[in-house]
Amino acid sequence: MAVCAILHDDPADNRTLRQLGAAVGVGERTLTRLCAAELGMTFPQWRTQLRLHHALRLLAEGVPVTAVAHRCGWASSSAFIDVFRRAFGHTPGAHRALG
Repeated sequence: MAVCAILHDDPADNRTLRQLGAAVGVGERTLTRLCAAELGMTFPQWRTQLRLHHALRLLAEGVPVTAVAHRCGWASSSAFIDVFRRAFGHTPGAHRALG
């Protein structure tokens, strides 16, 4: 799916599914169905998973938490920390200490 490639290249791209669909010539409803069928989750769920994966890679490289939040598309570091904690059970800073 071309939308996946766009977001893999730039996880911080905050375009909506409708905007991304327009960029690749596919309707929003079609993309919604494709996400469910091919990825087994909604587009927002997949986008969050992609961003968390990218964040883990950046944290492993020693990138500061605030920079990771920005590069992965979160509006603030606190929003990133909250999502990270809910997904992994600890903060990004604690994750770095575990690694």
